[in-house]
Amino acid sequence: MFLPQLSTINLTLNHPSLDGFSLLHLSDLHINKKTTIEYMQALVSRCRDVDCECIVITGDIIDTKVKFITQQLHILNQLPNVYYISGNHDIFYGLDTLKKALHNFTFLDNALQKIHFQNKDIYLVGLADRFSKFFHVQRDMQKVIQLTKNKEALIFLAHQPKDFTLALQIKASLFLCGHTHGGQIWPFHYIVRLVQPYLSGLHYKNNMAIYVNAGLGTWGINYRYKAQSEITLLQLSA
Repeated sequence: MFLPQLSTINLTLNHPSLDGFSLLHLSDLHINKKTTIEYMQALVSRCRDVDCECIVITGDIIDTKVKFITQQLHILNQLPNVYYISGNHDIFYGLDTLKKALHNFTFLDNALQKIHFQNKDIYLVGLADRFSKFFHVQRDMQKVIQLTKNKEALIFLAHQPKDFTLALQIKASLFLCGHTHGGQIWPFHYIVRLVQPYLSGLHYKNNMAIYVNAGLGTWGINYRYKAQSEITLLQLSA
């Protein structure tokens, strides 16, 4: 598997408490039986070398049952200060077993986490993936709305770009997502754009920044074309 170089994106946001905050954004790792131990070690080493306040993973960590990739997840679990949410593949292959394997990470489906940064409070909030309804996994938008009531400096995590509408509703300053793989193989980019409002990269909507991570792994076939994988450091300013 190909491990991309680190990309750095500077984002201008609408809240002063977020000024100077930085986070490493990963998405769509799609770890499977063919994912080598060497690849996982290289990924963790590269991420650990990055100076940032936290790491976020916006879903689809796995692409097989956890029992087949315990060593790979053990290595991933060595990353510090990680917050993550479910993706459709995580739910399909077993979210409960994934949560047990990643016991050092903070799971944010329908949950809020406060981070104290430079004498100010920043909030990370996550939402379960839309696929959850098919597997009786709770996706609680009302709970997210209640958790974020009267909260500022909000960073909202969801797997699919479609959930930007809830990010706007709770007045998040930043919405992070993945799922699209940036189209993975051109010209499938055009098909993805028929069902998702954003394909990849940085966008702004009503003063809210949106970053769609093109992900690390692949789905279906292990190939990308005109949709480079990414590990992205987001440096925030106000």
